[in-house]
Amino acid sequence: MVETITITGAFSYTGKYATRLLVERGYRVRTLTNHPRRENPFGDRVEAFPYNFGHPDLLRETLRGTSTLINTYWVRFPHGGSTFAAAVANTKTLIAAARDAGVKRIVHVSIANPSDESPLAYYRGKAQLEKAVRDSGLSCAILRPTVIFGPEDILINNIAWFIRHFPVFGIPGDGRYGVRPIHVEDMARLIVENVEDPKNTAVDAVGPETYTFDELVRLIAGKMGRSVKLIHVPAIVAYLATS
Repeated sequence: MVETITITGAFSYTGKYATRLLVERGYRVRTLTNHPRRENPFGDRVEAFPYNFGHPDLLRETLRGTSTLINTYWVRFPHGGSTFAAAVANTKTLIAAARDAGVKRIVHVSIANPSDESPLAYYRGKAQLEKAVRDSGLSCAILRPTVIFGPEDILINNIAWFIRHFPVFGIPGDGRYGVRPIHVEDMARLIVENVEDPKNTAVDAVGPETYTFDELVRLIAGKMGRSVKLIHVPAIVAYLATS
């Protein structure tokens, strides 16, 4: 019997790579998206449905028949009504709907070092959702990347844009904290492998090389043939930008 996998954001960055692998491996795939009428690069191989966070009954029916939910849903930056608090509430609605629909497993994409004690709303929200996933009673895998890089990634390309346009780059904190970037194709493989592995787990989704954030920015600048002055700004600046 062919399993049905539902993935959030199959038309977005990481979700697109994971969906491609799922289709190649013969799964029946659904996606939840904010843009169900967007051009579907997978054609009739992937069914698209709206999130329906405001209508949990419809969301539950969309998920019915799903064996595993892959959750990549989040907001990168707060804007308008799309806040980190709203993303936490929406994801809890999604988890509850999955449980009530009979979904057996959740593969949840989190972030490295989530913490309820973090001054950053981004990291606090991610910690709250890890707890919600574990408390759901469903089989689960939690994946914790630092930086996911690839042709369409946002962070690396944004860093490159700033380096290209400005002689100074601001880094929150001392810049000595480590990051271990993982390529998007490796991240997609890890997601799909954890669909197929039934054990409960929390995995650091990292690549083989470690850089401080300062080193990462200098590496990008060097690849671009640019020089950049790094300045370190208080963490409260990042807090105000992400609250």
